[in-house]
Amino acid sequence: MEYVELNNGVKMPILGYGVFQITDQEECERCVLDAIEVGYRLIDTAQAYGNEEAVGKAIKKCGVPREELFITTKVWISNAGYEKAKKSIEESLKRLQLNYLDLLLIHQPFNDYYGTYRAMEELYKEGKIRAIGVSNFYPDRLIDLIKFNEVVPAVNQVETHPFNQQVKAQEVMKKYGVQIQAWAPFAEGRNNMFSNETLKSVGDKYNKSNAQVALRYLIQRGVAVIPKTVRKERMIQNIDVFDFELTKEDMDLIATLDKGESLFFSHYDPQTVEYLTSLVR
Repeated sequence: MEYVELNNGVKMPILGYGVFQITDQEECERCVLDAIEVGYRLIDTAQAYGNEEAVGKAIKKCGVPREELFITTKVWISNAGYEKAKKSIEESLKRLQLNYLDLLLIHQPFNDYYGTYRAMEELYKEGKIRAIGVSNFYPDRLIDLIKFNEVVPAVNQVETHPFNQQVKAQEVMKKYGVQIQAWAPFAEGRNNMFSNETLKSVGDKYNKSNAQVALRYLIQRGVAVIPKTVRKERMIQNIDVFDFELTKEDMDLIATLDKGESLFFSHYDPQTVEYLTSLVR
């Protein structure tokens, strides 16, 4: 496994396992156990996913020392604000059966996320969180948060895949020392990613799949990734991306796939904001 060093010196696996949309508790527990067994050490969950408890059970059962694992969760919109966020973070720790978190993110830039961040900064200074950051923060809101808070976010988790490569956003993050992390590195299969001819032509040279090429491309750009699958054989395939290296020609070719826009939603779209802010689970 390769690691990236965050802006506070904490080392984070560049490739982890995400549990978004694995709502069945038994299946989620099984998936996390499988992921850890095949070599994953970063597990990414969130309050909104409804599976922190299952992740916690798997962590307890896995047999891997806690200090070798890197556990991430996220504060949801409905828990925004200093008091509510602080309470919800303690509840997340209980569900996960953990004494500390390796990374805690604000899930969406809505509601009183400034109050949320103050609570996170406090718990960070107390040692209950090793690193704090954000998710889905576009450059404008990320800069605003950085300018008016003491602790610079260590990570910004955003939609990043071959069709939305976040090149300009990554430049802003680099400027401020924020590590970019990709959610949906496979674009959830949209744009026929798993049969894309460009990715296939590159993968054929290395006997690698489209998924492996996509992950390798992001990793070589310094993008941390958290692919999700419920199939153990796919988990093994997704982590098997450290034994080959794409050439500059390969990288330039894949760069041409970038459309520079989301395949899911835009926070600049009023309807999207109305929808996301109505989700209060």
